[in-house]
This record gives sequence, structure tokens and C-alpha cells, in this order.
Amino acid sequence: MTDAQKPLIEICVEGIDGLLAAQAAGADRVELCASLVEGGITPSLGTVRAALERATIPFHVIVRPRGGDFLYSEAEYQSMLADVGTLRDLGVAGVVVGCLTADGAIDDARMSELVRAAGPLAVTCHRAFDMTRDPAEALEALIRCKVGRVLTSGQRDTALEGVDLLAELIRQAGERIIILGCGGLAPDNIGEVLRRTGLSEMHFAALADVPSAMRYRNPHVGMGGNDLDREYRNTVTDEALVAATIAAARA
Repeated sequence: MTDAQKPLIEICVEGIDGLLAAQAAGADRVELCASLVEGGITPSLGTVRAALERATIPFHVIVRPRGGDFLYSEAEYQSMLADVGTLRDLGVAGVVVGCLTADGAIDDARMSELVRAAGPLAVTCHRAFDMTRDPAEALEALIRCKVGRVLTSGQRDTALEGVDLLAELIRQAGERIIILGCGGLAPDNIGEVLRRTGLSEMHFAALADVPSAMRYRNPHVGMGGNDLDREYRNTVTDEALVAATIAAARA
């Protein structure tokens, strides 16, 4: 990647339509998820196969069995290992994982085993990192586990709020692990975050809500929770917003 192409831009998407929109807008890489309303969980096998057929850019698949915390039961963890093995056999470019201990540390044993299960695939630790008690030690733990990159907003809601820690993590990481910066990145702030941190890779979602195309609507039933309007509102990757944010990062 030339200086003019930096930083590398990864787009977090939900499903195959999101992947197609992100690559059309000029993304360098995609994180493929389901259910971004929960922060992203493992997509279906059919979605991954469709992505392998249609992607023209690399994509990394999140392996997260549920929303909520990152302290998994043994059964959940075994399902994660199985998913990583399946994704390795399918030939995806990478996986995105994260396991913590109850006291807010990286679970070295589980993360190391997931890295071994991934074999040649790129391995990213997702924002479980942002929920750790000691980010400096957590970064060293990921390095020990041979994780290749970590997704982080600097342990704040947005990258702008976490910019000082992001810059410190980059200094600490050196060439040992890639810091993939994220957190509310948009055309009006991505340039400032880049200037203040020196990030080589940046990650954002660029989502928009669009009305459902359903003409018939049953107002009495909701499929999840009590937000009945959610049944007729779809969250999609906004291709124009992806392109505008990439342009702002490279201006």
C-alpha cells in the first residue's frame, strides 16, 4: 500500500449486501458480521460462502456466539473453536475473536488456542480489548498469544475520546501487532484522529436506517424486544458515506 492509499480502511458490515456496498465504495477490507445491533455476532455459513463467491477484497469473519460480555461458557468456547476451524477450511482471509477472564484480562489460554486453530488466517482481537482492566498489559497478552491486530477505540465510546490511548498503544505495539482504530469515525473526524494517532489501519461501519419495503405490516407483533418499529426498519451499509469517509481519511 502506497502512502497515498493509507490508511488501510476496514468496513464493519452486516451480511452480504453490506460487503458488496463496502467494496463498491472502495474499502480495502471488510469485517463480516451478523446482528450489528448486538455489536456483531458470527454470520451464517451461507453468508460466508456467498461472500467468498462475490468478494473482490479480503474479508475477516467475526466469531462471537452471542451478544453481551466476552466471558464464555465452555460450550460457547468450543463452538468458537469449531467455527474458526470451519472458516479456516473454507479459506477466508481472517477471523475476529476475543475472550476475557472474569477480572477483565485477556484470556491467554483461550486466545492462544484460537490462534492455533486459525492456522494461516489473520487473527484480530475485537473490542473485547476495550473492556479490559489494563490496556497495556492486555496488549502484551495479545502479542504473547500471537494475535496479529487489535480493534480498539482507546477504551472510550469514540476514537476522538480515546485518541491519547490509541497513540500510546501504537507506540507500545511498535511492529509487534497492528492497532486497528475505530469508534464513531466519520468524514468530519477521521482526519483528525489519523493526524493525532498515526494509525495505519482504521475501521468504521457507516450505517443508515432505511424503511422496510413491506407493504403489509402487522402492528401487534414484534420478533425481538418491544421496539415494534424495528420490524420495519433495516440497518444497511451506506455506500456513499463509506466513500466520503475514505476520501476524508486520504485527503
